[in-house]
Amino acid sequence: MRHHQACSRAHQVGALLLVAATFLLTRLFDRLLLDASSPSSSSFHLNSARPSSSADLHIYVYSEDEIQGLRSLLRGRDGTVAAATCLKGQWGTQVKIHQLLLTSRFRTFDKDQANLFFVPSYVKCVRMTGALNDKEINQTYVKVLSQMPYFRRSGGRDHIFVFPSGAGAHLFRSWATFLNRSIILTPEGDRTDKRGTSAFNTWKDIIIPGNVDDSMVKSDARAVQPIPLKKRKYLANFLGRAQGKAGRLQLVKLAKQHPDKLESPELKLSGPNKLGRIDYFKHLRNAKFCLAPRGESSWTLRFYESFFVECVPVILSDEVELPFQNVIDYSEISIKWPSSRIGPELFEYLESIPDERIEEMIDHGREIRCLWVYAADTEPCSAMSGILSELQRKVRRFHQSPETFWLHNRSIVNRYLVEFHSWRTPVPLP
Repeated sequence: MRHHQACSRAHQVGALLLVAATFLLTRLFDRLLLDASSPSSSSFHLNSARPSSSADLHIYVYSEDEIQGLRSLLRGRDGTVAAATCLKGQWGTQVKIHQLLLTSRFRTFDKDQANLFFVPSYVKCVRMTGALNDKEINQTYVKVLSQMPYFRRSGGRDHIFVFPSGAGAHLFRSWATFLNRSIILTPEGDRTDKRGTSAFNTWKDIIIPGNVDDSMVKSDARAVQPIPLKKRKYLANFLGRAQGKAGRLQLVKLAKQHPDKLESPELKLSGPNKLGRIDYFKHLRNAKFCLAPRGESSWTLRFYESFFVECVPVILSDEVELPFQNVIDYSEISIKWPSSRIGPELFEYLESIPDERIEEMIDHGREIRCLWVYAADTEPCSAMSGILSELQRKVRRFHQSPETFWLHNRSIVNRYLVEFHSWRTPVPLP
């Protein structure tokens, strides 16, 4: 009987300890779940926007003198277009990405070590300056590609091209034949309005940020500083040309009807009344919300610019594609409103948003705007780090195409059983 009582007390003590431990562990587990599911002071995991290691990402950058014709895609038919000419403006990403890769820790000079290949080209700039026409661009691209055995080996799947404008890869008219497997870096995700088909493929291509004016991205010397929310004159602004686009025309009309709420001045791009870059950003910062409607294409540089004057961007472009969606929750930093509902209803909605929430969205925007800045990949946060992180996910251990074959000794051959390193140029293209 005494043995039964002693055993019973031991069981009671053990049961109490088990209950206490279960209670504490349950509370701890609930706390961890709550912390994981609720927004923290930082809603973005910017470390995920950096390549994990240089050991498994090696990018070969073609030299302009290495491939006949490549210099023309960079400098024009006469070789007179300087890189500095193409560096500024919203298409400057074609130059910046190239220059940053030349000094990147992920660059390799050994093609056999490379798992990705970068083909530099400034065709948007070269075309705009009249240094190459559309026919010349098309012919030159085909000529260049025919001299690249590594492009032929993979069918172009490991080759990277930058098309920095709304036209996207359509700048190369035959892109659908020759670049349909290649990795395209572009800010433009949709051109079906004019082209009938989009050159952007979400499974292989990468959306890149637009090129914000250098004077606005320097954290220690920004040309135009934000002003406090309470001191801003307008609810919203639209700083852009109408271009005959329905959404933009509607905004211009609304600005005339509600001049106290929406600023939309007529922009002069030339002449004595031309709006300079500094004045442009001073206008942009004077509203709580910066409206970003579709223009000639679905993307707009104004979306990226708004983060540096700290107004909340309101996207009015239904088909827009945004960069680094694996890292950024865009509902924390912006608003996307149906373009079919541009009207007084939009003003009513924006007016209903409390300043506290606007400040929260601006704070989150400050956290991620470093991803819009084209700086070296050694920086803790930059557009290049985000792009390289995306590229790292596309690295393949093996390369194949309809025109590559392999044998028991691991050699890669063509359909005539010629070993890869003996392939002669020009190689046949699709």
